[in-house]
Amino acid sequence: MANATIIDQKQQVVSELVEKIKNANSGVLVDYKGISVANDTKLRADLRKEDVHYAVVKNTLCARAFDEVGFHDLKDVLNGNTALALSTDQVAAARILNNYAKDNEHFVIKAGFVDGRVLNADEVKELAQIPSKEVLIGRILGSLQSSLYGFAYAIQAIIDKKTEESGAPVAAEPAAEAPAAE
Repeated sequence: MANATIIDQKQQVVSELVEKIKNANSGVLVDYKGISVANDTKLRADLRKEDVHYAVVKNTLCARAFDEVGFHDLKDVLNGNTALALSTDQVAAARILNNYAKDNEHFVIKAGFVDGRVLNADEVKELAQIPSKEVLIGRILGSLQSSLYGFAYAIQAIIDKKTEESGAPVAAEPAAEAPAAE
């Protein structure tokens, strides 16, 4: 029979895992077998740069946490060596782990979740293809900026055309009134 102290420790681990999962916007489960220490160190450093929490988890404890959170479908992939990556960024964990899995055949993405929705391995790989938030914001700002430049060039073309037609320069600002003579 299990010792009461061990049971309490396991319940504490499950409670902490539940809190981490609830606070995460996304998570990815991977089978990490066959990963070298050097590669694991590099992977963990890349994940830390993106503020992704990555840890090896016991399948039974992870299953209990998933039950409490409501991710019952994720329990089906809890076999073998399992690591869980959690992030507040919807794409970061999937992107980093998917890139790593491409170069390491034994490192396999099992499943994941994003914003409360459970994803299978293929959906996690699709999610990984979405550019980061910063890249998307940059693209939007670039589009807005090019539209504004186009508008400014069109206005300038109208001004230039009017200048050519009238032969006189079009004043950008109204001339200041001369002071009254006393």
